[in-house]
Amino acid sequence: MKLIRKYLHPIILLIVFEAVAVTLWLTKNNLFYLFNFSYIGLSLFFGLVLFINKNKHARRVVQLLVGLYMLVYLGLICNENMQIEGFWYYLFTGVFEAATIHYAVAKIIGPLIFGRGWCGYACWTAMVLDFLPYKVPAQPRKKIGWIRYITFALSLIFVSALFLAKVGNIERIMFWAFIAGNIVYYGIGIILAFVFKDNRAFCKYICPITVFLKPMSYFSLIRVKCDTDKCIHCGKCRRVCPMNVDVTDNSRKRENGTECILCMECVNNCPKNAL
Repeated sequence: MKLIRKYLHPIILLIVFEAVAVTLWLTKNNLFYLFNFSYIGLSLFFGLVLFINKNKHARRVVQLLVGLYMLVYLGLICNENMQIEGFWYYLFTGVFEAATIHYAVAKIIGPLIFGRGWCGYACWTAMVLDFLPYKVPAQPRKKIGWIRYITFALSLIFVSALFLAKVGNIERIMFWAFIAGNIVYYGIGIILAFVFKDNRAFCKYICPITVFLKPMSYFSLIRVKCDTDKCIHCGKCRRVCPMNVDVTDNSRKRENGTECILCMECVNNCPKNAL
């Protein structure tokens, strides 16, 4: 019983993913969904167990397990465009498959539960960018977050144009768009990281996915909260946060609150265990 209490949260998370896996497997009559969501659920379960046991590499392990699976297996081997263009493509074709299910679970409905946990534990772009040297922002946050809305609109316009022009073999174009898109994302992400001395600059200013994630994350059930009785206001949590979140403010309107990726750097570094 003591062991169950210790690992209650990862067990609940695994049950949720298994429920999604079985439901989609039976409703879509496709064994892939059982494998897909079971694998992701087990990866997250394993990572949370590592985190509970204070393994400093817990999040990175999950990032690599899930990120590489989605980039290499789903993207390159299965030829599925899991980027936002793939979402628009399946949405326009009226097919609730692959990218549409992925976006519904991870980036539209999911954030109501785990906020922007996707960005911290599963994004294959951030998976690479987090290897760069600027894990803690060296400069104040820039007011250029509006660029994400431009990249969001461009992705929609690109896919819309393909359908309006009645271009043939769009599915193959989507695969090559996935390849080209990742090259561009990695290139811009690495350049911005070195320009702003911030590994997560791409996530803060360019990534179009955050247009879905941010409003939903505002209502997230899972949040880092501060025990104000223990907090000594040393500011260390803000200094180590890669997303410039003020976790000492427990309100929904805290500074950069919808940017939290649940990386738990603040929790790990709090000298008073107030978070």
